[in-house]
Amino acid sequence: MMREVFLGLLATGLICTQAYASHDAAHLPDPGLASSVLSAEGGAVPTVTQTQPAVAGKSAKRANFEQTNASKEARHVANWVVDSGDNLNKPFVIVDKLEARVFVFDAKGQLRGESSALLGLARGDHSVPGIGTKKLSTIRPEERTTPAGRFVANLDKNLKGDEMLWVDYDTAISMHRVVTGNAKERRAERLASSLPSERRISYGCINVPVKFYENVVSPAFTGTDGIVYVLPETRSAREVFGSYDVGERVRLQAASQSHPILPEAHGFR
Repeated sequence: MMREVFLGLLATGLICTQAYASHDAAHLPDPGLASSVLSAEGGAVPTVTQTQPAVAGKSAKRANFEQTNASKEARHVANWVVDSGDNLNKPFVIVDKLEARVFVFDAKGQLRGESSALLGLARGDHSVPGIGTKKLSTIRPEERTTPAGRFVANLDKNLKGDEMLWVDYDTAISMHRVVTGNAKERRAERLASSLPSERRISYGCINVPVKFYENVVSPAFTGTDGIVYVLPETRSAREVFGSYDVGERVRLQAASQSHPILPEAHGFR
């Protein structure tokens, strides 16, 4: 029933930049891992509890960015994802909002491709309550955010039959081929710009180049769902994801092995 109602809203021109079909998956994969906190901006920001560090004796695992440049925060989250197994052995995507870039990895953390992306016009990590059912004409500029968080994503189609990667049902956020119908927005030109600020234009959806979507995004998620990590820009990644620094974990593990706790420390004689 919910799907039919949602599609009815889409048919009347509501939600996101284009009309998108929904799916039944929740944006947070496991109630035991996730909760929602209220941000200082007044909206809900998906966040997860602290993922348990790798067990003692386990060597560090890191994402393979190959020779691609990436921000410190993007590397921090990608490395944590691979080391902790937070992606549940599924392909995953890192969306770096500050850099307006997207990195797609396979289940083992091998980079499959990266690209610039168009993101929400407004700076912020929350979504306005009910934004998914608002008409585009009623969405104010400051409400056009791409929410930060961890989302279960899978492929779906809009009412025209065009494929997209559905990211978050609640806020009607998806990743799709760049939309160029409104010439005044200059989306294709903005996408090619070297300035991240130029790539903030959408209503919240993640626009990527057509070839990147078809050659990287679609193949990565064909036949499976995956995880999309949208990095925050008003909070830290540790706050939103409960992530840890892989190098720090290894150092602490080595230190604990070099200086084991003696029985006397626990009162045993």
